[in-house]
Amino acid sequence: MTSESNGILKEGRNCWRRSHAGRIALLIDGAAYFEALVEAVEQAQQTIYIAGWDFDSRITLSRRSGDSVSLGELLNQTVSRTRDLRVYVLVWDWAMIYVTERQWLPILALPWKRHPRISFQLDEKHPIGASQHQKVVVIDDAVAFCGGIDLTKNRWDTPEHRPQDPHRKTPEEDEYGPFHDAQIIVDGDAAASLGDLFRDRWRQATGKTLPVQEGPHHPPWPSSIEPDLTDASVGISRTLPHYKGRAEVREIQRLYHDGIAAAEKLIYIENQYLTAGDIGGLLAERLRQENGPEVIVVLPRNADGWLEQSTMDAIRNQIVTRLLEADRHSRLAVVYPTIDDPRVPIYVHAKILIVDNQLMTVGSANLSNRSMGLDSECNLAIESNGEGRIADAIDRIRRRLLAEHLGASITTLSKSLDESDSLLKTIGSLSGPKRKLMKLEINQEPPIDGTDVVPERDLLDPEKPVKFDQMMDRFVYTEEEENQTGKRQWVKLVIVLSLLLALAASWRWTPLSEWIDIERLSGWVDAMKGSLLVPVVVIGIYVVGGLLMIPVTLMVGATGIVFSPVIGTLYALAGCLLSGLTAYAVGAKLGRDTIRKLSGKRSARLRRRLADNGIIAMAIIRNLPVAPYTIVNMIAGASRVNLKDFLVGTAIGMLPGILGVVVFSDRLLNALRNPGWLNVSIAAGVAVLIGIGSWWINRRLSSETEK
Repeated sequence: MTSESNGILKEGRNCWRRSHAGRIALLIDGAAYFEALVEAVEQAQQTIYIAGWDFDSRITLSRRSGDSVSLGELLNQTVSRTRDLRVYVLVWDWAMIYVTERQWLPILALPWKRHPRISFQLDEKHPIGASQHQKVVVIDDAVAFCGGIDLTKNRWDTPEHRPQDPHRKTPEEDEYGPFHDAQIIVDGDAAASLGDLFRDRWRQATGKTLPVQEGPHHPPWPSSIEPDLTDASVGISRTLPHYKGRAEVREIQRLYHDGIAAAEKLIYIENQYLTAGDIGGLLAERLRQENGPEVIVVLPRNADGWLEQSTMDAIRNQIVTRLLEADRHSRLAVVYPTIDDPRVPIYVHAKILIVDNQLMTVGSANLSNRSMGLDSECNLAIESNGEGRIADAIDRIRRRLLAEHLGASITTLSKSLDESDSLLKTIGSLSGPKRKLMKLEINQEPPIDGTDVVPERDLLDPEKPVKFDQMMDRFVYTEEEENQTGKRQWVKLVIVLSLLLALAASWRWTPLSEWIDIERLSGWVDAMKGSLLVPVVVIGIYVVGGLLMIPVTLMVGATGIVFSPVIGTLYALAGCLLSGLTAYAVGAKLGRDTIRKLSGKRSARLRRRLADNGIIAMAIIRNLPVAPYTIVNMIAGASRVNLKDFLVGTAIGMLPGILGVVVFSDRLLNALRNPGWLNVSIAAGVAVLIGIGSWWINRRLSSETEK
């Protein structure tokens, strides 16, 4: 047996802890996870911890059984009948770009009507542009789930991935396509360690410490789940960005590095993205080696939505091209799964790495730069370390995944693998008319090539928080460097940057964030209804609020509550544009005298791209969560972006979110206050109109780039 010290997993390097689990199972696809979760939740006695990138209380979990109880109802019912049970939900305090995708009621401080012992917290304690991306559920510190599946819409599916499935619908009854993902379940000390991880996240988000729970006498393991492995060690690996004194953690990145380096025969990857340059470089290095491993990468055919296709897919194409050039010995396959017809791709959202029969990791981390260093991530890892039973379990799991993608039985797949001793050959021989893994074509142009509009890849997919002066270095272009280096310019620079930091801090870290809440803003404006000064006051709030770094989503939400949909949309759009224009003017002024003092040599290419694709560039940059709204506006002004392009691009980038909050909020709130088929129908109709509007805007953006 290989000693643990010679294995891949090492605490303090590529994993936070190694903890024992009595049972371990991989749950493939959302249906298996959701149904196992229901069983575990119903057995909970003390605590349920839920951490996610997204959370939607309206989703139905047990769809195949005909049970229509929503996630919110399940939690309420379970807490109501279990006297000592408490539930804690921690969700990313998300960017406005996702407003049309999420259950946005938490923005308005109106989450689902929950039991008093259910605590809901939006997590904003992360650097600018970062997100809480961990997807962890811990029950009684005894059973835990970790993987790529959030408790939200568009995640449920079965391994059959039928092109049409009546159960595959959102809470709004919208259909979505086949969706592949994975979640791992563990018990014992491994679950307790994930409980510690959640408590640490909760303390950072709220400042409150949750008590450690004693494990129950009967762990709430779902009776329907047969373990893939028993009595084994589980590594817990994390990504955490540097934030307010917290040290940066890159355990998942090192785990991928060490796993890829250790591979002898096979590297098998399933992931939503492939944009991490360092991972791409390591894979290319292994492909160039004469006796290196086969590399199988299963990806979605395209990212979800025009923005991600224009950014993440554009970067992915560059990395795949690099891998193909390095594949001197024909050991690479970059593929995507389909069913029935190549035109029906299965969206891959899983985050899995399996190295030989030696290592498997499953979690929330994408193969993107931000998952390696910027977002908060959590992966679980299992290492065989010379133990045959663990190696066999890893091998069986990989075969299950492949059998699903190829539509083959485990027996048929195993026979082909044993005969060919090559996963590449097996994929080629078993791909049939119904299920197959198709070669990913990289010659298809994305709707907009984000790498062409914004050449700096680390703005499209950043791996660490971007500081203000670093963003200026990427955006600001001058014809020639300023020769003046006088003391006055540097004093002005220090004063301006200090003021910006002070304003941002006053919102983020002082009672100002509690004092200026959505109710108070609504009250101010509501008291002035009927006055001719209302438009001036409302738009003025946007301008002043922008300078105070108050989140623009908060102001739009208040507008949607106070005013009718039409008036609210007009006020919100006008407020956003004037607020943006004010910061743009400040940036333009400072750009001449101060901001460019931060610059070294500038790229003429960036200015040309902004000039050639000004509106499109602004629409893309507006939707990239790299900086607060005000900072982006100042950067645009300092960059000398054409004013028309700035305003039109800002309107295009902001309008879907404004409509989603203002219009849909008004109708849905009305439906909640006065439930009835008419109000519900109106709310649904508005949602359809918003969807059509978003589709039209996306089409216009795409057609604009084709001219």
